[in-house]
Amino acid sequence: MEGECKRRGEGQVETGVMMEGVHKVEAAPPQSTVDKMKLRLKETFFPDDPFRRFKGQPPMRKWVLGAQYLFPILDWAPNYSLSFFKSDLVAGLTIASLAIPQGISYAKLANLPPIIGLYSSFVPPLVYSVLGSSRDLAVGPVSIASLIMGSMLRQAVNPNTDPFLFLQLAFTATFFAGLFQASLGILRLGVIIDFLSKATLVGFMAGAAIIVSLQQLKNLLGIVHFTKKMAVVPVLSSVFHNTHEWSWQTVVMGISFLAFLLLARHASIRRPKLFWLSVGAPLASVIISTLVVFLLKAQNHGISIIGKLKCGLNRPSWDNLLFDSTYLGTTMKTGLVTGIISLTEGIASGRTFASLRGYQVDGNKEMMAIGLMNIVGSCTSCYVTTGAFSRSAVNHNAGCKTAMSNVVMALTVMVTLLLLMPLFAYTPNVVLAAIIIAAVIGLIDVPAAYNIWKLDKVDFLVCMSSFLGVIFISVQEGLAIAVGLSIFRILLQTTRPKMIALGNIPGTNIYRDLHQYKDAKRVPGFLILAVEAPINFSNTTYLNERMTRWIENENSMEEKETNLRFLILDLSAVPTVDTSGISFLVDLKKSTEKHGLELTLVNPMEEVMEKLQRANKIHDFLGVNSLHLTIPEAVFSLSSQNKLQHQEVSSTLFI
Repeated sequence: MEGECKRRGEGQVETGVMMEGVHKVEAAPPQSTVDKMKLRLKETFFPDDPFRRFKGQPPMRKWVLGAQYLFPILDWAPNYSLSFFKSDLVAGLTIASLAIPQGISYAKLANLPPIIGLYSSFVPPLVYSVLGSSRDLAVGPVSIASLIMGSMLRQAVNPNTDPFLFLQLAFTATFFAGLFQASLGILRLGVIIDFLSKATLVGFMAGAAIIVSLQQLKNLLGIVHFTKKMAVVPVLSSVFHNTHEWSWQTVVMGISFLAFLLLARHASIRRPKLFWLSVGAPLASVIISTLVVFLLKAQNHGISIIGKLKCGLNRPSWDNLLFDSTYLGTTMKTGLVTGIISLTEGIASGRTFASLRGYQVDGNKEMMAIGLMNIVGSCTSCYVTTGAFSRSAVNHNAGCKTAMSNVVMALTVMVTLLLLMPLFAYTPNVVLAAIIIAAVIGLIDVPAAYNIWKLDKVDFLVCMSSFLGVIFISVQEGLAIAVGLSIFRILLQTTRPKMIALGNIPGTNIYRDLHQYKDAKRVPGFLILAVEAPINFSNTTYLNERMTRWIENENSMEEKETNLRFLILDLSAVPTVDTSGISFLVDLKKSTEKHGLELTLVNPMEEVMEKLQRANKIHDFLGVNSLHLTIPEAVFSLSSQNKLQHQEVSSTLFI
């Protein structure tokens, strides 16, 4: 092999460690371009190798496994037992008691009729129970997606003046959200939602929770004329400019039930065994407040109520999907944003509880399940739904065993839709506002933000940018700012990769960062650098400037035992290199030779080694000592070569 390392002898290196031998850098087994592309595509889109279970199976078994992969219910249903059903029944009834008041509340948050929230707690859970792979995820409307959908669609249509058109746009946006989500799963492009980092989500959720809570001041205070804007300044301005509309009856009822809900939540946090308090509190609030309003005729004293709700199940709504060019851009954008947010929350919730129970959740299958669930939902009078973390936590704590708990919840909601809707006619809007505030306050995760501050100041900047953008500008702009900063950080890490100078820890063959390890010492005559990122067109100029500066600094050092003779470049952390990167290495080899330095590359990875070999056939730039497997071997070999050259020069002078 051209440029392969050759052993020069054995002996003692200047660091004082005995070398047993020098190993050559091996090239990877040859592969065709087609095989390489297949491997790259497989690792990119199928890192979990979902087809491995099909290998070596008879045709009939493959069909069964395929059906179980597409419909996870076929995997757990055959082994379903009565004991499982008892657990799922309790869990399903428990989350239904939470889903009913939350469904009504979140629908109003999205500026939709309350009945739509219950519709969305009936059909989507049934679809997810067939397609979903999580045992703990409880499906239904969520606060943040409801807020975003309501605010974005409201920019195009006023829900008060044209409620039917607004409803059509909501169904259409839900259709696009489901289409986008399912497409990500089918095309295995879940990497897109990975751009919503933890720091981004912590800031975004906290900001959105504050905006949601402030929006509820309208119903909590009984204000009639309220701003349509979402930012904190116009909302507070609207609150204090309309103090004459405040209703003391509404305020008293709202504060009372909000205190009750928060107290129940606090008790369940302090004592997890009392989780049922926070679960039952919303439904208890609805029942008690409805009875109070009905008995005292409070609707005649300034307390607004939901009003009459029709009984019946979801009506088909595929004929209400509106693809008119006037609103197409709005519905697609709304679907994209709500789709990403709801998908992120659903998958994060599913994975969290799966890790607690020791099973795996397939992210791509979840994308397809949530996406198809929303597509079906858009055709059955539902708006965007996903697996809410709070509701899933209740499902988990209630002891659910399978997705059957979603079926039980859906059937309970169905009974409510068929028989109990007239009972909600006197439910006060102020209690629904209190339920929403109590639900979203848990999204403000101060300890998580503090941990981000302690761990990574740049991540904290992203977190605060998301938070401040949401509360002072708008929900979607705040999210866009945070995602933009996260992407910018990734680009910065790519275009400005980390380079470190390595030194030897005395008495060992170990080489470590001189800045991190104070015991590490420079090897006289050597500059040892390590690049910790792919080398490509975006960073070659930066790398060249950094290396030039490093060499100049090394040569200008006042206290030096010997002149700089060798530059060792450790490529162990460089997984890939493109043509610009190879050109950079070729030019670096030539420029170092002009300055009397010898460049040695250490441990090039498979792809890098293959391209170096190809480039060497063209440029012939790799010498005898240009490649080494480890840094100690490179130092040993080059030191031996240098010593041999000095001996030859000395013998020539003596003669």
